[in-house]
Amino acid sequence: MIQKKLYRALENIASKHFKTEKELLTEILEELINDPRTDILGGRVWQLNSVDRSYKLYFQCGKVQKIPKEFEVKLDDYPIFSQITEERTVLASETNETLISKGIFKYSASGVGIKVRVNGHKYYEYLIALNSNEIGKDLRYTLNIVATVLTSKLHERKIAQSQLHLIADLDKAKELQRSILPEHEYRFHNYDIFGVTIPAEIIGGDFYDYLKIGEEEDRLGIVVGDAASKGIAAAAEAMYISGAVRMASTFQMKISPMMNRLNQLINKIFSDDKFATIFYGELSNDKKGLFLYANAGHNPPLFYSKYKNKFSYLQPTGPLIGPAPNSKYETDSINFYNGDILVIYTDGVVESANHKYEFYEEKRLEKIIKKNVDKTPKEIVALILDDVLRFSTSESQYVDDKTIVVIKRKDR
Repeated sequence: MIQKKLYRALENIASKHFKTEKELLTEILEELINDPRTDILGGRVWQLNSVDRSYKLYFQCGKVQKIPKEFEVKLDDYPIFSQITEERTVLASETNETLISKGIFKYSASGVGIKVRVNGHKYYEYLIALNSNEIGKDLRYTLNIVATVLTSKLHERKIAQSQLHLIADLDKAKELQRSILPEHEYRFHNYDIFGVTIPAEIIGGDFYDYLKIGEEEDRLGIVVGDAASKGIAAAAEAMYISGAVRMASTFQMKISPMMNRLNQLINKIFSDDKFATIFYGELSNDKKGLFLYANAGHNPPLFYSKYKNKFSYLQPTGPLIGPAPNSKYETDSINFYNGDILVIYTDGVVESANHKYEFYEEKRLEKIIKKNVDKTPKEIVALILDDVLRFSTSESQYVDDKTIVVIKRKDR
């Protein structure tokens, strides 16, 4: 299941009104188990008891053998609890005899909520554990997304309950965000580029940038990102990430190490309910049009080969940025030839909805591009935005920031 779609599905469920935290946690877990697109058989939520220095069984559901109610495991008996604090999600072999007797030989657990200090060490207030036929990388990524959604919603509840309100100078924030965005139009050797971002609110979490690399500026980095949520928090994250990528580009790091380091920074700096998707690519003056890129859970950019008259998608080469510090990102490549077009976009474009709650989707985007392959990037961006706005409606319950960057090779 695509990570961003899983996040969106869980967020929609978690956005409903729940009287208690337990209702929220229970419904998310049950929906996850019942979703045929996942391979989750059952799960449990454990709650930290700082007085007893233990995690106590909060609730359990699914097709798994039931653990006795009020069952608890001591913090001192599970050193891996400290590892969860550092890495967010762990996959390990079970050592508790009672749990082993219930057929639990391996487990996957992720921290949820705030971190509480107990005798000098920090532990998550909740742990969520899932049972699956496959205990591996995919389950780890799934748990990271579940934990991110739940942590975000628990955080929102705590803010609402304590009546904390953030007062910000929106005009200054808007000007600050504008200052980090590049000029729309850019030319690099045989490439014409045009980008634009339209926030859903006064400020937003989308961003893009053009980065000159090397003393001779013989390479150009292009980054498009989408920070989770909306408004001030997303804008702050977007500005930090944009600045971090710009700084990293000055060190001329290779793409994969740069993405790995960026992920570690985001995980360390921001709270557990924050993440982003990022697409980063580099152009050069290579005659064969080499374009190196990494895609961190971002919407797959759409590449049109004029010679082949064919579309292809630049799929993710790694997970979302932020949820887990040890995620890895690979580098892939394509080749631009004369007339080829790459459209990088955020989900606010393809997930715009009309009055029938139908999404715009990638097929409509393909039609606009194919119909206008001979136009400039600026014209293509304008035509896409016009079509999206005509298709969508302000009555839609979900409106997201929209960012589009179009790159076109034109041999002169």
